[in-house]
Amino acid sequence: MKRLLFSFVILLVAFSANCQGFHLNLFVGTSNYQGDLQSKRFTFNQAHFAGGVGLSYIFTQHFAVRADFKIGKISGNDKYSKNIVRNLNFTSHLTEGDIDLQYFLTPLGTHSLTPYVFAGLALYHFDPYTFDSTGTKYYLPPLSTEGEGFVSGTKMYSLTQIGIPFGGGIKLALSDNLNVGVEFGIRKLFTDYLDDVSKTYVDENLLLANRGAKAVELAYRGDEVKGGSLVYPNAGAQRGNPGSKDWYYFTGFTLSFRLGNGLIGSGTGKYSDWDCPKSVL
Repeated sequence: MKRLLFSFVILLVAFSANCQGFHLNLFVGTSNYQGDLQSKRFTFNQAHFAGGVGLSYIFTQHFAVRADFKIGKISGNDKYSKNIVRNLNFTSHLTEGDIDLQYFLTPLGTHSLTPYVFAGLALYHFDPYTFDSTGTKYYLPPLSTEGEGFVSGTKMYSLTQIGIPFGGGIKLALSDNLNVGVEFGIRKLFTDYLDDVSKTYVDENLLLANRGAKAVELAYRGDEVKGGSLVYPNAGAQRGNPGSKDWYYFTGFTLSFRLGNGLIGSGTGKYSDWDCPKSVL
């Protein structure tokens, strides 16, 4: 992922050197998720810092294409939903590269405030982990807590997948070359294992034989809290909700700079035209 980020930055420099119609975008905000360990569709509870950099090109007063790279972190913990029966938790770093199409609801150059919506395609990477009762960190995918890889019909889940980003925001023009804004973007995913929880408990002895005692310990943690059962659940008992895929989302502030000059006239008017392209943020 570090090589991917380096390549993305090189592309930004190359593109900005060849066309003055590009805009450099910065993002600062939070990342969060919704799934089996965080049931609310949107909340700032358990949110984490996120940041990003990107490049956009506005080709009409209503449309722009944008490429972004974002990093963040997501987590979920049963203790916040008081699920002492399961008592699971996870954390994962998140990296994402995406390209999307923006649609400006009002023509650029006609208002100081410009609302917009967007949708596109994203490639993201995650890797859920947790800490055992002694504070030792364990990545969860190799433990196959639901029998991934050795139970018939249950495959290991990929840590790099495709998602569909969509959302909206609003821009405030500070000048011809600079604007600030707020944005909310959610990602539709095609996995239910963002938090390593999806279906049912696998047989305890089968899990022990295939992945060891630590996998059994971290697949069910109700015995670690007061009021939780000391007995590992029966094979097939509900562990998650496979009928509902996981989601993650970014919420925050944006800052955009127009790369290069190329303004028609003096360029001092808030709604003056640009020569590449003929639109104004």
